[in-house]
Amino acid sequence: MRTLLLTLLAAAFAAAQQPPNTLTQKEIDDGWILLFDGESLFGWQPQGTAEWMVENGAITTKPGPYGWLRSGSQFADYQLKLEFRACENCNSGVFLRSATNGQPHVTGYELQIWTGNAKFPTGSLVNHATAKAKFNGDVWNQYDVTLQGDHFVVKLNGKTVLDAHDGKSKVGHIGLQSNKDKIEFRNMKLKPLGLTALFDGKSLAGWHEVKTPRAKEPPEWTAQKGAIHVEKGPGQLETDATFDDVILQLGIRTNPKDEKHHPNSGVFLRGEPNDFWTGYEIQIRNEYKDGDRSKAVDFGTGGMYFYQPARKVLGDDGKFFVETIVARGRHFGTWVNGYPIADWEDPHPEGKSVRDKQARLGAGAISLQAHDPTTNLDFKNIKAVRLPK
Repeated sequence: MRTLLLTLLAAAFAAAQQPPNTLTQKEIDDGWILLFDGESLFGWQPQGTAEWMVENGAITTKPGPYGWLRSGSQFADYQLKLEFRACENCNSGVFLRSATNGQPHVTGYELQIWTGNAKFPTGSLVNHATAKAKFNGDVWNQYDVTLQGDHFVVKLNGKTVLDAHDGKSKVGHIGLQSNKDKIEFRNMKLKPLGLTALFDGKSLAGWHEVKTPRAKEPPEWTAQKGAIHVEKGPGQLETDATFDDVILQLGIRTNPKDEKHHPNSGVFLRGEPNDFWTGYEIQIRNEYKDGDRSKAVDFGTGGMYFYQPARKVLGDDGKFFVETIVARGRHFGTWVNGYPIADWEDPHPEGKSVRDKQARLGAGAISLQAHDPTTNLDFKNIKAVRLPK
């Protein structure tokens, strides 16, 4: 009992000491991602006339015009944690599962931040479910929200204030509301829920190899030590199943032959089944210039190959890192170790060939790339969940 108490106290102390807008290694391993990097509005899109900015590690807005700030990526089932700070009578809210167009509290849900609404006060889903809660003015408060299907659970400062069901909206953006008063948000992190394994950890069941005649040394795909291991190439291993709108998470390790060599690989989405290197490629290459991780070589790990380079290279050769990919319609978001890396919308006309500058919106295979004869990688904990239409 004494050992357990000391362990819990140590964990609580570590959590209290964790800097804002960061993830612990356990959170990274558990699949959490940062929606806000603590420094910029990367991955967010302003709607309306409100003026959004980053100050002192928080997203804030000037008092005055109405508007909302929406996440680029869309999510369905998830646990969301965030902190907010506002005056005691200030009016704001957090939008959940809202559509790209239209009023976010109508197309989705508004999680209330306002003591002035007697019917739907703080903690309520406006016009849907009522909570009885009040936030503390001018200090940081925490929301912890879990959405699974039509089930909503809302915690405010550690206390459950809402447990309700509503099935109107199943997928959409997360949004922050500006409603005349100043509001601050920070520590916004999300864990996608409902992901299922695409790799059983011991065999290549559910996957098949796609070969190319130009490979002098065909890749060798094996399941070993809980990972899919590949050496040599070129070639690819793809899923038997197909996916269009999806959240994919996996652990990746690049194994270089020496300090000067950085293995090159990628993850492909919506590829033409049994065709070679088609669909959208999310790059794997942990190389950067001049010791500066913001200078990715060849688009960098997490970058959308051909289209948007990684803003930072956060993977390191020889170590497992966690990659998260969210694809819905034309929009793609990527995270490495929970940090937002790419946020891109495909502007091209719809078609089947991504390489020919066409937006491929239909379902396709997920594939792992063996790039060349020097390929040496491991993939583990490969999980995915389809997003609702």
